[in-house]
Parts: sequence; C-alpha cells; structure tokens
Amino acid sequence: MDLDAVRTFVAVADAGQFREAALTLEITQQAVSKRVAALERDLGARLFTRTARGARLTVDGQVFLPHARDLLRAEERAAASVRPGRRALRVDVIGRRLAPADLVRDFHHAHPEAALDVVTLFDADTAISAVRSGTIDASFRALTLPARRLPDGLAAARVHDEPLELLTGPGHALAAARAVTPAQLAGHRIWMPGNVAGTEWAAFYDDLGAAFGFTIEVTGPDFGTEPLLDTIADSPHLATFVGVQTRMVWPADHGLRRIPLRDPTPVYPHSLIWRADNPHPTLAALRAHLGTARESEDTWTPKWAG
Repeated sequence: MDLDAVRTFVAVADAGQFREAALTLEITQQAVSKRVAALERDLGARLFTRTARGARLTVDGQVFLPHARDLLRAEERAAASVRPGRRALRVDVIGRRLAPADLVRDFHHAHPEAALDVVTLFDADTAISAVRSGTIDASFRALTLPARRLPDGLAAARVHDEPLELLTGPGHALAAARAVTPAQLAGHRIWMPGNVAGTEWAAFYDDLGAAFGFTIEVTGPDFGTEPLLDTIADSPHLATFVGVQTRMVWPADHGLRRIPLRDPTPVYPHSLIWRADNPHPTLAALRAHLGTARESEDTWTPKWAG
C-alpha cells in the first residue's frame, strides 16, 4: 500500500478539506486528489463524499481511518528502529491546527537541521505517561497541577500564553463588536462540544466560565471542526472560543467573525513537559527556543496555571 496516499487520506480526514490537507502536506490540491483517488482504486472503496463545504468520510472511510493511522504509526516506529544515535525528537502537540504545532513549526524554521516526529495525543494523563516512559520526548499541555506534583523525574515550564477569541456567526448579537470583555458574555450561549470532562482544556474553560459568570455548553456529540463551524455560522445564539493561533478555514459565505477578548484577555497556558534526564540535544534546543511565558497584568489564567 502506498503510504504517501495513506498519509494524504489521513490529512484530508483530519482537515475536512482537500485544500487544507494540501497546505498541511505542502503539496498541490491536485496531488492530494490524485493520491486519494489512487488509494480508493486500490481499496475498491469510496473513502470521501465531496460537498460544497469540504470532504466527508463515507462509512468505508470511517472504518479505514483507524487502520490508516496504525499504518503510519508502524512506519514511524520502523524508521526510528534503524536510526540509532540519530533519532528524531518526538513531540506531542495535542492537535495539528493548534498553537503548539505553530510553536514547533517556528522551531523547525529556526533549526531546519533538527529532525522532528510530531504526534498528537489526546489528554494530559496519556501525554505525561508517554513522556515518563520515553515513548515521546516532550508534550505541550495546560498543567492543571503544579509542576512539583508531576511524577518524579519529569520537569515542566510554562512556555506560551495564547489569547482567546470569540467565534460567532454573522447573525449573532456580538458579531459586529470590535472587541468583547469576558464579563459581556454572561447570558450568552458558548458552545464547545469538544470539551471532554476530565481533560485539561475542559478544566480551563470551566474555570473561565465560573470567573466571569457564563456557562460552557457541551451538549450534543462532537462531530469535529467543520460541523461546529456550520452550526455557529447559522446560529444567532451560539458562539464558541478559539485560540488566536488556531488555524481554521471556512467557506466565504459562512461570514464567521473572530472577535478579540479584552479587559482582561483570557490566555490559554501552554506548558512543555519533558524528562529531566533526557539528553536529546534537540530537546535542549527546543527548550531554549521556547523560553518561558511572561505574565501580563491585563490577562486572565486559572489559578492552577501557576
């Protein structure tokens, strides 16, 4: 099986659009279409249904996706097994559209010689366990516990504070605002179906709502970014939060608005976690590149952010 075609299929499934997958893979949209078409011919199954707003997985595509991810992980393990002394630094960025991925891309641009394996793990417990076992070298997380309470042998530093924005459709009451204060959101419906109980991001947004008198709604299943954007675009009542560095693409007729939050600006606190005894030279270079986040008087973070 052509692993480049499998990798392209996974990229389209994650992005929900052929164009966005092409940007992620740094190839043309035509090349993405050709790879997916070739994979569909090899499998004898249709993997995507194309719509005006992007690409949706068929039932066959949904069934194939976890196996495709397994194939790519096996490829990564096979390559790493024959690179003694030259192993790439493996870094967990939570999601490829989020700020940590941007931070790692910036590091790669500054250090193009550094070999990197970028992975995405789900929750902090899984990431911390992987760092502790040596499966990955470092992870970007919002630490809901002080660094001193990490498992023995692990270290952490808060490296980046990411401001939040309010995302609304064109018919929302706040759509025309140039900026919004968190206090103004009291009484408004903030919809975030991806806030899974027990995760660090759910803890962050629960504390944010409690601090400023609004509730985060998590009703309904999380079908991913594209259905979320469709719903927000059509709703005069629902809004959601996104980080300023969260990369999103939507059709022009959605008319979505990204509105800055001010007085204070809520910031999501990204920390880097690593094993204190990890000698990988690229890890030291990454830590030096990131530095540490600097507190600002006009921002808000939960008390547990330290």
